[in-house]
Amino acid sequence: QVQLVESGGGLVQAGGSLRLSCVASGLTFNYNTMAWFRQAPGKERDIVASISGDGRRIGHADPVKGRFTISRDNAKDAVYLEMNRLKPEDTAVYYCAAKLRGRDRYEYWGQGTQVTVSS
Repeated sequence: QVQLVESGGGLVQAGGSLRLSCVASGLTFNYNTMAWFRQAPGKERDIVASISGDGRRIGHADPVKGRFTISRDNAKDAVYLEMNRLKPEDTAVYYCAAKLRGRDRYEYWGQGTQVTVSS
């Protein structure tokens, strides 16, 4: 059974930083593309960043480029999202997701962690 467990969310002032972590179990971690998504109230869930299984291909959405950094540690079956210079518009529930090798969509999701940025 695949499980993704996020941690690290919280309340922070604008300009501050947070680091989200996601630990996976039940899958061959280094085979899979991992990503962070976020969903603000009343809005769709959007991808924030993704990283390939070997960590060589990384992408960040335009709203977070230069402020957020995705990384992974395959020895720990973990993926991270370092968030700096946070803005109130970054407030959302952040989800970790896994896309298995050869698949075209993210099939496994964590429960989400709330990030709230106060102005």
